[in-house]
Amino acid sequence: MRYKYETHMHTSKVSRCARSTAVEQVRAYKNRGYAGVIITDHFINGNCNCPRELPWKQKMDFFASGYEEALAEGKKCGLDVFYGWEYCIRGTEFLTYGLDQAFLLANPGFDKLTAAAYSALVRKSGGYLAQAHPFRDDSYIDYKLPVAPYLLDGVEIYNASMPASTNAKAAAFAKQHGVCAQAGSDSHHKDFPAPSGIALDKRAESIFDIIAAIRENRAELLINTL
Repeated sequence: MRYKYETHMHTSKVSRCARSTAVEQVRAYKNRGYAGVIITDHFINGNCNCPRELPWKQKMDFFASGYEEALAEGKKCGLDVFYGWEYCIRGTEFLTYGLDQAFLLANPGFDKLTAAAYSALVRKSGGYLAQAHPFRDDSYIDYKLPVAPYLLDGVEIYNASMPASTNAKAAAFAKQHGVCAQAGSDSHHKDFPAPSGIALDKRAESIFDIIAAIRENRAELLINTL
């Protein structure tokens, strides 16, 4: 039996670019036969709905609200929901797993770090980071290439929202530098046509089971799965 997990998805309350609520997203993935999802809303230094003038704690409470709504719905319908985020540095984005609300509250102002400083903080704190959709070419991205591989734990080599040519470049980069490979949908709405992610042969009891599977190359990458 395979247990499917979405590794990259957004909710409309927190991510400005999303069009479906946390509840709608959870129900959609449950209906697709997924075992769980990682909520990776855009952090406050990216395309986030969080009011910029709020104090840090209120910003973090707002940011967590998409995950908390998803978690509550997941408990009702039997879908596991894990906490993550998509950190932005001048348009370059990093999926971050394994850290929690306590980490966010304990690090006020960490939304202004460089890639090197962010990588060091995440790893020192026991987290995992993967560059999302490297080689993405959009006007808002200052650096349209992956960051130095030593700053990364993983690379999203398949993003269901990206062209095949962009994903191919990411896959070649990961293979060349020995960086962990992962796949995800980058889903912004409940009717996402071809959800992706990973599949495990054992149900994850925590986000760290998912991280370990990616690190140890035990995660099957879901490519254009329906």
